[in-house]
Amino acid sequence: MDAQIENAIEIAWNPASDQALKAQAFEFLNQLRSDSQALQVCTNLFARTPRASEVVRLVCLEIVNNAVVHSQAVDAPSLGFLKQALLDYIGHIYNGEAHEPVDPAHIQNKLTQTLTYLFVFLYKEGWESFIDDFLALAQKENNLPGVLMYLRILGSIHDEIADLVFTRPDNVTRRNNDLKDLVRDRDMRKIAQSWKDLLARYSNQSDAVVESTLKIIGKWVSWIDIHLVINEEMLNLLLPLVGRTHAAGSEDKVRDAAVDTFTEIVAKKMKAGDKIDMISFLNLREIVTQLLATPPLNEWKGTPRYDTDLAEAVAKLVNTIVVDVVRVLEDVKVETDTRAKAEQFLRDFLPSLLRLFSDEFDEVCSTVIPALTDLVTFLRKVGQLPPTYSEMLPPILNAIVLKMRYDETANWGNEDEQTDEAEFEELRKRLQILQKSVASVDENLCIEFLSSLVANMFSTLEQQGSQMDWRDLDLALHEIYQFGELALPNTGLAQKSQPNSVAAERLSVMMRKMVESGIANYPHPGILLQYMEICTRYYNFFEDQQRYIPQVLENFVRLVHHDHIRVRLRSWYLFLRFVKTLRAQVGSLAKTVIESISDLLPIKAEVPGNDADDDMSSDESDHSAESVFNSQLYLYEAIGCISSTSATPPADQAMYARSVMEPLFSDMSVHIERASAGDTQAILQVHHIIMALGTLATGFAEANAGQPNKRPQPHEAISNEFSRAAEAILIALNQLNASQDVRTACRSAFSRLLGVLGAALLPQLPQWIEGLLSRSSSKDEMAMFLRLLEQVVYNFKGEIYNILDLLLTPLLQRVFSGLSEPISGTDDEIQLHELRREYVSFVQVILVNDLGGVLVSAANQATFESLISSIIDIAKTLTHGNLVPSRIAFNVLSRMASQWGGPDVATIGENPVTTGAPAPAIPGFDQFMIQHFHGLCWTVLQDPAFRPNNDAQSRQILNEIAGIQQVLYSKTGEAFVNHLQGVTFPSLGMDGAEYLRVLTTSRDRKPVVQWLLGLLKGRR
Repeated sequence: MDAQIENAIEIAWNPASDQALKAQAFEFLNQLRSDSQALQVCTNLFARTPRASEVVRLVCLEIVNNAVVHSQAVDAPSLGFLKQALLDYIGHIYNGEAHEPVDPAHIQNKLTQTLTYLFVFLYKEGWESFIDDFLALAQKENNLPGVLMYLRILGSIHDEIADLVFTRPDNVTRRNNDLKDLVRDRDMRKIAQSWKDLLARYSNQSDAVVESTLKIIGKWVSWIDIHLVINEEMLNLLLPLVGRTHAAGSEDKVRDAAVDTFTEIVAKKMKAGDKIDMISFLNLREIVTQLLATPPLNEWKGTPRYDTDLAEAVAKLVNTIVVDVVRVLEDVKVETDTRAKAEQFLRDFLPSLLRLFSDEFDEVCSTVIPALTDLVTFLRKVGQLPPTYSEMLPPILNAIVLKMRYDETANWGNEDEQTDEAEFEELRKRLQILQKSVASVDENLCIEFLSSLVANMFSTLEQQGSQMDWRDLDLALHEIYQFGELALPNTGLAQKSQPNSVAAERLSVMMRKMVESGIANYPHPGILLQYMEICTRYYNFFEDQQRYIPQVLENFVRLVHHDHIRVRLRSWYLFLRFVKTLRAQVGSLAKTVIESISDLLPIKAEVPGNDADDDMSSDESDHSAESVFNSQLYLYEAIGCISSTSATPPADQAMYARSVMEPLFSDMSVHIERASAGDTQAILQVHHIIMALGTLATGFAEANAGQPNKRPQPHEAISNEFSRAAEAILIALNQLNASQDVRTACRSAFSRLLGVLGAALLPQLPQWIEGLLSRSSSKDEMAMFLRLLEQVVYNFKGEIYNILDLLLTPLLQRVFSGLSEPISGTDDEIQLHELRREYVSFVQVILVNDLGGVLVSAANQATFESLISSIIDIAKTLTHGNLVPSRIAFNVLSRMASQWGGPDVATIGENPVTTGAPAPAIPGFDQFMIQHFHGLCWTVLQDPAFRPNNDAQSRQILNEIAGIQQVLYSKTGEAFVNHLQGVTFPSLGMDGAEYLRVLTTSRDRKPVVQWLLGLLKGRR
């Protein structure tokens, strides 16, 4: 059987094996896992001499491990055999005298895993000498393999029974706790002594043994008696390792591991008093101070020899100490003496904490951010700070602010350093949270500190000009940008509607200094971006200080032409935001601005994938032609904003619009013929032009944005210009409606032109529908256009009836065509659900806005039956994704019944009364409702897929069904009752007397819903 197993493993893991043969091999190995003889055979195969191949031995151990883990299937003799076989094997190979080499690392890992499983199942009973057996191997003279195996096993035991990273089942947790108790009681003192022996014996012989021993101590210390580690003998072994240095200054893994060991010792959970005493006993302040003074962290700072690994290790240690000290101080039950010692430790470790926080390597800084966060949070909770605490804040704030500065090696905008820049910006966000926390403790300190920082920076700029380090300016501008969270209401730490007047005044001073400083002429692109971001954010300043607007606007106009692509594209967006918020103040400069940026308006569409990008500089390579165009649209909207202020005469507004649109019209006429012939670039050019026209309209529509309910008609001059734009777009749509991109652009432009032209655009609506809902339109496009029409109906309900009457039938025919198309995949199914939802929502909007007459008008009578039929089909379709459309469809039917069912002939109440015969607005509609609407309700109720007891969306549908039932009773009275008693109840085989009682006496839907829920629950 040995040969058979070996052969199967070789075949299974040989890439060149025949696939059918490989499948048989895997099947054989899977069956082997449940074979009672597998454990013994695979153990022998693993330990065989001569050795099998590594893959064979590895798979054999895996099969053995599987058998041991499921030990209920393995008898005690088999486990005993495995124990003895592996012990003999290790005693032979790992005794320091074997002629055969020790196993490679991956085999050792798997072997250690097997031994750990045996420890778990046999240590309590069956292999009580487990620790002694491997300890004896490690204690043998000159047996380095045995020592490393012993340490590897100790590490694996910890990971299996004491590692808290993974959540384990309760029974496994209890088992592990029992094993830990047993180890503590039976072998822990021997294990701890072995650590001391190994450190003493190998400290000058084998760094591998010392490093492994330190890591094991760091692991085990969390669950053993701390006094086994914290004693003079152990400290005398650890401290030299912490302080050891290499003459060459190379990294020292042993020293780093020793520091990590102290970190784990400090992190051990214990009472507050004991923790403070331990920190004192270990003399950690002196250790940290000396470590930070060593050449790798002091003399070699700022050089390639700087030891970042050691810095991170020390940072972890300091972070752990400070977090625990703060936790002690937060405990109100701590004794006075302990609190005093903790406060002294806080003062002692703060310089080291800030030194590491200020480290040039962000990884080191990030390591101590949790401790600094806890410290500042603690100070905030204290309230009125005593001097011992308040004097900590200035150096903390100073460190936070200076850490926000780009370091000397950073190069803003360098393509090769984009990842580093993104990581630094992420760090800045974390630092900003810290700075806010400091401000919450002492807001005045932050105000004064930041005001001084910014003032000094601008003073330096005045003296040095363009020679000033851009990093210092960037820091000042960054702090100005964030300062508003102190100064403005409803942001940051300022209470709602209560701005800090001092901070607001200081911000105003900062803004004046910035604008007057000439910083907009500084050569570094990153500074220019910051300048524009700040001007845009604090537009309120310019509302009060309008004399600065022309100067800043002139700077914006210059910067939108900047050579750096990143500055140029971002400035187009910021320019829009600036003029949009200050449109009333910049309107008088519209002509000048338009003329100044007119050279940026010509559109040049580039088809993706061509070679146009080859001419781009390295800085531009991340900015595609599509991205450039999307940013270019901001300029069109900006022009619309500044051209349409209330102070600008309508004739001038029209002139500005015409000056921008005329070149676009000309460009469209040049390209449309080529586009019609299928030229991809020309089609994209027309698409871009349409988007630009629509975006310009958005800017003009902003003038009416503040008065949505009034919707004043635009002046005739303005209306004429944008009517030309609408006509031009319709011409393009008519010729190019086979292009989805063009249809998308036209749909966008239509919605934006509505904001300018309002009801004046409605007569063209049939043409828009003709173009936008072409035969090539997808369901998704139909759904989006229906959503747009819902807004049109809502906004212009008083003026749209006649136009809606004209366009409804062709519109519905397009929708019916889309609803009936076959489904060919998941995407199609999703789009169909979306189209169904928007379709029934569109009909619902018509009914809600009292336009239901259009559905039954003479022009649309031919489609009425199809309309009702389609809504009923949607209502009874209960597939996943269609429950929302189904609910809306039921609501639509309920509204139809209410509007066309005539006056109520039955009164719902404690004593229901029927007053006469039904009188529907549409002859015969009463019987139609009973037959179709009522029949639909019970069809859905009997559908097995309808489970309102278990699904919230189905419950909503049931609520609508109850509503329809009540409406039908109100509108048809006895006719409905007779139908229930003569048709519905007999077909269901039920006595409906109780249902009739609930239906006719409950004004609210809830009792009806509850009764129906009970009915469904009883029948399923």
